[in-house]
This record gives sequence, structure tokens and C-alpha cells, in this order.
Amino acid sequence: MSRATALPIVVILACAVPVLGDEIRFRNGDRLTGRITEAADGKLKISSSVAGDVTVDLKDVETFTTDEPIEIRLEDGTVLKGRVSAAEAGTVTGDAGPVTLTRVKVINPKYGRWTGSLVVGGLVNRGNSDTESLNVGVDAQRRGERDRLSAAGGYVYSRQKDPSTGDESTSADSWFAAGKYDYFFSEKFYGLVSVRADHDRIADLNLRVTPSVGVGYQWVEQPDLNFTTEAGLAWVFEDYDPGDTDDHIAARLAYHFDKKFNERVAFLHNMEYLPSLEDGSDFNVNADAAVRSSLTKTMFTEFKFEWRYDATPAPDAHNNDLRYMLGVGWAF
Repeated sequence: MSRATALPIVVILACAVPVLGDEIRFRNGDRLTGRITEAADGKLKISSSVAGDVTVDLKDVETFTTDEPIEIRLEDGTVLKGRVSAAEAGTVTGDAGPVTLTRVKVINPKYGRWTGSLVVGGLVNRGNSDTESLNVGVDAQRRGERDRLSAAGGYVYSRQKDPSTGDESTSADSWFAAGKYDYFFSEKFYGLVSVRADHDRIADLNLRVTPSVGVGYQWVEQPDLNFTTEAGLAWVFEDYDPGDTDDHIAARLAYHFDKKFNERVAFLHNMEYLPSLEDGSDFNVNADAAVRSSLTKTMFTEFKFEWRYDATPAPDAHNNDLRYMLGVGWAF
């Protein structure tokens, strides 16, 4: 066979080789090949080597085919697993038969997977000034079908040296750790148990422990928007230096809000208010707000504001603690 004859045959055979990957067919006739990663709240996410990560409205999808098994959860709680194939408009078909896309609640849910982030920031000065600072923050969450486990923690340290005397002083040394368990009685309403511990050496706070119980409501739970409110009761125990202690029963009111504006920028905000039920002038506030900007698919920069308020601090300590922190983070 001559080279001139072989070349067209090779081209024809290459064109006949099927392209691996999922294929999404849209109602307007367009097609997109890639990998279906997830779907929730009427949004379908596709990872394409050509277009990158693309999010589309599920209502605009006519049908699709998957090259690998996926998990589909329907509105009535039915769980389907396996490959699916394209079918008539508005449906797909698999081992369990045809499935109407309007019945799909979620595809490849993140149930049972830990997600979260680690953020680290720091500053070192040498010369006219001699200072060191470090801030670390971590948060993680595992969402189950009927429950949710959350954990968070942070540490801030800052030291400076007087260049003329060589005396060192610590201007910040604090940490906190928190955990919470939510159990969903319905799609949006849940009960919760939580605990938080705080330490702040500069504020003469050896330890504050705040276990609590209550209920919450998940107003919105979407890939790009979440909003929850919570209410309950807490026991607040405080141990101050040089040994003074205090404890009381408090109400606990809290909310969480996060919004992903696009693939690069997100905003996060938390607020917790703990007014004493024994003394109306005694209360604590824990709040933070952060803006994140993606650098890569898993790396980001973060500017964060933290506010801690203690209405009855240790003697000679201030009520307010405000911190502004800049760091680099890793999302998992």
C-alpha cells in the first residue's frame, strides 16, 4: 500500500475513534463534551478540557450521556448509580430505566466528604523594626444526607523587640477551637450541639468554654450561596488571670452567610451573640468577615476581619479586639 493511500485511511480511522467523556446536549441544539462533576439546586457543573469548569441551568439541558458511573438523587429520595445514556428530550436512561431531569435533586452529592480550607499569613521585619507575626485559620465540614459536622480553629501571634533596649514584648497570642453537629429533622430545619473554646493571653483570658444546644434553619443551601440562622442556650465558663472565674447561662443567636460571586471571588461572614440570661449587661460577640480571591483551582488569597467583644473582660483589659489579617489559603 502506498503512502498516499495509507494517509486517508489513517485519517478516517482516527475520526471514527469515539471521543471519551460525558456529552451534554442542550435544548438549543448545542453540545458540550467533558465530565459532569456535580449538580444541585438546578445547576449542572461540567469540567471541560476546552472550556474549563462550566455551570449551566439544568432546565436548559435536553439530555446527556456519561462515560463513567455517577450518582443521581431524585426529589423523592430515590438514589440511582451507574452510567446513563441520552434519551428523549428532558430525560436520561440508565439501569433503572428513564429518569426525568426535572426530578433530579442532586448529582454526585458531596455527602460524606470533608471540605474546607487552611489559611496562613505572616510578617517578619528586621532592621529599624524587629517584629514577627503569624496567623493560621482552618475550617472543615462534612455534609451527610441528614446531618452536618463542622470544625474550625485559629491562632494569632505577634511579637516585637525594642531596637534600642532589646526588650521583647508580645502583642498578640490567642487561639480558638470550635465544633458543631447538626441533625436535619427536615430539609431545612435542624437541631444542633456545639462547643467553642477561646484563649487570649493579652486579654488575661486563660480559657472560655461555651457548650450550647439549639435549633437552626437552612434558608439557602446552594453551591454559590448559603445562609443559616441559629438560636439556643449556652453555658459560658470563663477563667481569667490571675485566677478569677465566672460562669452563667446565656442565649445563643448566630448566623452564617457565604456568597460566591463568580469562579474567583467569594465572601464569607459569621456572627455569634451570647447575651447572659442572668445579667443583661454581660454578653459576648464573636464575628468575622472575609473576602477570598482564587489564585488557582485550590489556592486563594484572603483578607479577613475578626471582631471579639467581651462586655465584662478581665481587669485592665479592653472590651474590643479587632484584627485585620491577610493570608494565602488552600481549599480542599
